[in-house]
Amino acid sequence: MMETLTIPNDILLSQVSLILAGGQRVTLKVRGSSMLPFITGDRDSVEMEKPSGELAVGDIVLAEILPGRWVIHRIFEINGNEVILMGDGNIRGTEKCRLEDVHGLILFVVTPSGKKKDCRSPRAMRRARLWRRLLPVRRLLLAVYRRTILKLK
Repeated sequence: MMETLTIPNDILLSQVSLILAGGQRVTLKVRGSSMLPFITGDRDSVEMEKPSGELAVGDIVLAEILPGRWVIHRIFEINGNEVILMGDGNIRGTEKCRLEDVHGLILFVVTPSGKKKDCRSPRAMRRARLWRRLLPVRRLLLAVYRRTILKLK
């Protein structure tokens, strides 16, 4: 039986940031439910790289919102150097950081079977835009999702 080692996020993700800065891609298993329904914590992994071009509204990123406080959330808005983030599984509340605090761009969601879902494909971006427009009814949709679809997986 394999032993599991749990490393605090601030330590793990600061090291992930260094690896990304060195030009390598990182695949990381995610935790939490803040990115439902697109990323399921404790099940899916994400493959990321250091952002190399302009970031856009709808991109999923790894950002340090406060020293030692990291999130993987979607870009909700960009105002100059300020990036506003919101998890897909959140119904309100946003986080802010600076562009230079965005350390990783999520390219793929990797399912337990190894299938990679492209986060920046036109289809994925259309789904993200639709999900954003559904923000007023997200609470209801997420409740249904958690009680039905997640139970089936």
